Amino acid sequence: MTLAPLSWTDLAALTQWQPNLVHGPTNSQAKLRLFGQPDAEPRVTLYRDHHAWCPYCQKVWLWLEEKQIPYRIEKVTMFCYGQKEQWYKQKVPSGMLPALELDGYLITESDDILLALEQAFGPLVYGMESALVLPLRRLERLLFRAWCSWLCYPTLSEQQEARNRRQFLEVVTSVEAALAATSGPYFLDQFSTADVIFTPYVERMNASLFYYKGYSLRDENPRLKDWFAAMETRSTYRGTQSDFHTHAHDLPPQMGGCWENQDPQTAINQTKVDHGPWLGLPDATYEEPDTARSEALFRVLKHRANLIRVNPSHDELVDQALRCALTRMMTGEVCVPPSGSDVALRYLRDRISVPRDMSIYAAKYLREALEATAALAGDRQGPPIPTKHRRDQDPANFLR
Repeated sequence: MTLAPLSWTDLAALTQWQPNLVHGPTNSQAKLRLFGQPDAEPRVTLYRDHHAWCPYCQKVWLWLEEKQIPYRIEKVTMFCYGQKEQWYKQKVPSGMLPALELDGYLITESDDILLALEQAFGPLVYGMESALVLPLRRLERLLFRAWCSWLCYPTLSEQQEARNRRQFLEVVTSVEAALAATSGPYFLDQFSTADVIFTPYVERMNASLFYYKGYSLRDENPRLKDWFAAMETRSTYRGTQSDFHTHAHDLPPQMGGCWENQDPQTAINQTKVDHGPWLGLPDATYEEPDTARSEALFRVLKHRANLIRVNPSHDELVDQALRCALTRMMTGEVCVPPSGSDVALRYLRDRISVPRDMSIYAAKYLREALEATAALAGDRQGPPIPTKHRRDQDPANFLR
């Protein structure tokens, strides 16, 4: 006998997940952060992108969270997924992100923002211009350039591919040595500005090289592996952290393209990232929270009307198929979706964005449920994810 999907009312009764956006752990949905200071009047407003895709925004965001500086958040559309808001272009004519207002003064460029924040609130252990931090900042830029050379340009020969890989790995060896110079897992003797500087792009390197080059930065380098593990003990980082699927597909339009090689491992990794299983990927290795499924359900319930509306399939079909997937995720019971719903379910599977929509483990469980349910309806995939832009992720559809 086929199990009928739970109603939306019955599904809502299965989650009590309700985050404290203002005072609780770091999260992507907050518009105000007070860190237990209910009477605080923030001196700071951070302008960052809606989707939490911008690496420079993540750097400033993580710094503010670590220092627990009360601040407001205004979210802005990145050009790659929508039209820049006119009010923001009037404030910042270049449209660049992030921007920050401190005591009424506007600052752009992430390094300049961190320097201004240090002057106002003190450094995060070591300052940006500390003799300990400056060489690490230069090393991070060397790593960034080597990554771009390997990832963002088409290679004309196997020799060129090998040379770009070797040049990247040479810089990684220097990063490993820098991490080995301290007794702990961080770049200096404790978590500091240096780790904030490395976080955004090292996270994106880990995802993109796994997907496009068949190379696991985290698994192949013991000191970086320890660094990632230490970062994942911090709720501040977990709240800003993205997953392999999100980064693999948000980076091409931002970087001007990401070029895959012909390594057999690359094809294996791409299948894992795109089609699962997602549990076990080296994008998150900390113990999964017992609230992951409840969080995923809560977030779908919040946006279900728009999720159904923007899906390319018929509304009634999407509604029933989505309830089948959520029923499976929350109860473990198999619920066969309506015929033809494989495309609808995989369209949504491919467009979950971490941490914009939910945290990593919540997204993993939702993707697993969507894929397992879609497989009961067929093997058709949804419309391909664009690589020149991501207008399929226009935030105007979800602003509430």
